[in-house]
Amino acid sequence: MELWQSLLILLAGVWAGTINTIVGSGSLVTFPVLVAMGLNPVNAVVSNAIGLVAGGVSGAWGYREELRTVPRTLKRLLPASIVGALLGAWLLLHLPESVFGIVSPILVAVAVLLVILQPRLAAWAKARSGGVDEGPDAQPFSSALVLLVFLTGIYGGYFTAAQGVILMGIFGVMLHGSLQQANAVKVVLSLAVNLVAAVAYLLFAFERIDWLVAGLIAAGSLFGGWLGAKVGRRLSPFVLRACIVVLGVVAFIHLIWQLVSA
Repeated sequence: MELWQSLLILLAGVWAGTINTIVGSGSLVTFPVLVAMGLNPVNAVVSNAIGLVAGGVSGAWGYREELRTVPRTLKRLLPASIVGALLGAWLLLHLPESVFGIVSPILVAVAVLLVILQPRLAAWAKARSGGVDEGPDAQPFSSALVLLVFLTGIYGGYFTAAQGVILMGIFGVMLHGSLQQANAVKVVLSLAVNLVAAVAYLLFAFERIDWLVAGLIAAGSLFGGWLGAKVGRRLSPFVLRACIVVLGVVAFIHLIWQLVSA
C-alpha cells in the first residue's frame, strides 16, 4: 500500500469516527474507500468493523457526563443490544447478504421519518404519560423500547451501517430526556454491537482481516470519536436532528444504490 492510500484510509477513519459519534453510518464513508483501494468487499467489511471499535470507545468517553445521568437506562437496554448483536453475527455467517440488503433501506427510511417527526411524536407520547418527563432513568420500563433495541442490535450485528440513525429515530420518540442523552446511549449501544461483531470476525473470519487497514481506521476513528463527541455535545437539538436527517438520507440512497446495482 502506498503512502497516499494509507493517509486516505486514515482520514476516512477520522471522518467515520466523527460521524458515528454524532449520528451514525460512518461505515458508509470507510467501506467505499477501502473497496476503491482494492480490498475485497468482505475483507473491507471485516477490517472496517475491527477498526471502528476504537472510535466507539473514544466517543463513549467523550459523552461520559451524559452517560452518568442514564445508568438505569443502559442497564435495561445494553443486554438487548448485545443479545441482538450475537444473533445478527450468527445470521451474518449463515444467511445471504441479500436478505438484509432489502430490509436495511426500509429501516433507515423509517428511522429518518421518526427523526423528522420526533418533536410532535415526543410531545404526543409525553401527553399520554401525563406530561411527566424527568429523564430516561425516571420513565417506566418499556418492553416495546427493549424489543426495538434488540431488533436494531440484530440489524447492527449483521449490517453495521446506519444503526445509529435507527437508534436515534427510536429514542427520539420512545426515550424521555434530552437528545444529547439519547445520543450518549446510542454511542454505547452501537459500541456494544460493534464489539460483538468484531469478536465474531476475530473468531470466525480471522484470515479476512487486513491488520494494516484495521490499524489505520482504528487510529483515525479513535481521534474522530473524540472529535465527534466534542462537536456533537455542542450542537443544538435542531442542528443535531438536521445532521441525522441529512446523513440518514445519504445512507438510504447509498443502500438503495447497492440494492439496485447488486
